[in-house]
Amino acid sequence: MTTSPETTAGAVAPPAWPRRPANLAKAITAELVERIVRGLHPPGTPLPPEPALCEAFAVSRTVVREAVKILQEKGLVQVRQGTGTIVTAPTTWNMLDELVLAASIAEDETLAILDDLVVTRRLLESDMANVAARLADQDTVRQLRSLVDLMDDLVGDNVRYAEHDRAFHDVIMQTSGNRIARGVVKSLESQVIHTARYVGRTERTLRVASNRGHRRVYERIAGHDPEGAAEAMFTHITDSWLVRRGGPGGPARLQR
Repeated sequence: MTTSPETTAGAVAPPAWPRRPANLAKAITAELVERIVRGLHPPGTPLPPEPALCEAFAVSRTVVREAVKILQEKGLVQVRQGTGTIVTAPTTWNMLDELVLAASIAEDETLAILDDLVVTRRLLESDMANVAARLADQDTVRQLRSLVDLMDDLVGDNVRYAEHDRAFHDVIMQTSGNRIARGVVKSLESQVIHTARYVGRTERTLRVASNRGHRRVYERIAGHDPEGAAEAMFTHITDSWLVRRGGPGGPARLQR
């Protein structure tokens, strides 16, 4: 969604929508999420009053109130009696929310948000690999071996390799039986797997190295070595991100 600069202090410039969105409340919410994350409405300051938002977006008060309600559910604003709708500090934002996470990643030039996403993913997946190494039966071991062998043949095809890469990790997560951890990882991954900043470098040699990491994870799960599987997964996720990462700033947040 494209926005134009604010015209006057505290005023909301109308969005340059090419056509009227079918769901106005959600469209306005997305616009306001972007503006809040970008700092156009800083923490501790009020959003423009309801009449101003109605005029800026050319919608009714009902639509604006619904959008504000959604913002409140995402943790971006707090409605205070007598003082209006106040933008909250980033520490209260729901970072698992698709709009909030996407806007935060887009605005983060340091890649710290993506670093934190990788830290979260490796923490959860290394634990699930630990459990999978204890629970994996022969069918699971054969499935993991088949995926690793197939990925060796797919290192020249970035798209198909990525599909099987995700399948390999998902087999391990499903084997662990931790549906909550798997849900968090898949939710986070689904929001970044097609973004250039997360995909990073895509050379064939990187996929070759990545699959060596997959094979080490597979071998430790096949050997029913929980600690080894957890360490192999932790190292694989970290190393794969570091070689793709690029960008400014060092990956200090990944150090342990």
